[in-house]
Amino acid sequence: MSGSARSNVGMHPVSVMTKTRVVGAVALLLVLSEPSRAQVASAGAPAAARRSAVVTADARARLDATLRAVVDSGWTAGVSALVWEKGREVYFGAAGMADREARRPMSRDAIVQIFSMTKPVTGVALLQLVEQGKVALDEPVARYLPELANVRVYAGADASGAPLLVAPRRPMTVRDLTRHTAGFATGGDNPGVGPLLVRADPMNRQNTLAQMVEKLASVPLWFHPGEKWAYGPAVDVQAALVERVSGQPFDAYVREHILAPLRMTETHYVVPETARHRFAALYQRSDARPLARVPDAQAFAFNTRAWPLTPGGFGLTATIDDYLRFARMLLDGGTLDGTRILRPETVRLMATSHLADSVTDRSWLPSKGQVGFGVDVAVRTRPPASSAENNGAVGEFFWDGAASTLFWVDPSNQLAAVFFVQVVPFDGRLHKAIRDAVYGPVVP
Repeated sequence: MSGSARSNVGMHPVSVMTKTRVVGAVALLLVLSEPSRAQVASAGAPAAARRSAVVTADARARLDATLRAVVDSGWTAGVSALVWEKGREVYFGAAGMADREARRPMSRDAIVQIFSMTKPVTGVALLQLVEQGKVALDEPVARYLPELANVRVYAGADASGAPLLVAPRRPMTVRDLTRHTAGFATGGDNPGVGPLLVRADPMNRQNTLAQMVEKLASVPLWFHPGEKWAYGPAVDVQAALVERVSGQPFDAYVREHILAPLRMTETHYVVPETARHRFAALYQRSDARPLARVPDAQAFAFNTRAWPLTPGGFGLTATIDDYLRFARMLLDGGTLDGTRILRPETVRLMATSHLADSVTDRSWLPSKGQVGFGVDVAVRTRPPASSAENNGAVGEFFWDGAASTLFWVDPSNQLAAVFFVQVVPFDGRLHKAIRDAVYGPVVP
């Protein structure tokens, strides 16, 4: 999960809509109704220079040294990394502590909060329904969620300070939900609509997904659908859409149609009591003070009891091996160990940027590098432009989480990687370090 410069842990639920991001010195970084055949075919196209192997002995040594360095530097208490390349595991490494105070090392079976790495799972759930013809990306969202039929757009205030509202220039589509162009308010600091969002409190954990949609529909849109990229509650609305169309509670749908078929037995909203001793502690870092543990009662509050809200945008926990199984399924064109989750063409659609060049207001997305945005994942469209940017291959797709976790899928090199850490606020320098360790430093 990447938004405001504050951690979303233990804060008002509205803050979960906004990803913690690092900008400035720390930032290292279609209008078409449907992607063209050329766009879809280009997703995952080989990089200019395909290497026979990415994770060589030198890369493994760099990875080992990088993991030790980020712990020794005090950036975080513990880290782990797992890389799969050309059909086999080529690297696993860990350094530091999953629980510094208990002296419990970071290990493969550590359970971490993946926050916004929940979003691609939700995207896969939605795309399954698209494959079945139950949802169409370019249909209005209101076709499936009529609560959003009469939503209006904030257009300033009149002389008395009352909000001026206008009809959207076009309907909000399902595709808008998947690429963060829906227009929803994202936080209390949004001009005009922020206080209304806070008052409606759609992301309160006591709300069901249906109640969340009703409350969100009562808040004017921040901008007209399709006109800017703004990271917010759209993926939670996707979860409500999956729930409505499938007729199953969202968490039950995900468990039955994604987690169970992929044998992701360690991925949960609510961590079983028998496994909670493997929870990785959450730490908070600032340049002004040493790494500090977030109190467990605050850090683990969402994942140690069942809440009415089962969001699509955050909330899952996983082990590193479990999440790699999800990444491998995407790398292998929607199949893992003989079990098909998505069709290959659907994975290509997911990994195709759907952002038109006309969408120039992209908030903090450019801090991720030369990327567009597909279905709940960023998509690398060009090589890194400078040595300060994150390394990677054109055609890769990826996303991250508020506690600085990261995964990516690199089709051109037949590689998938997962990086686990539990530190807030989100620190993009960790991703720069781990990507440079895998690929080598960027050479512009």
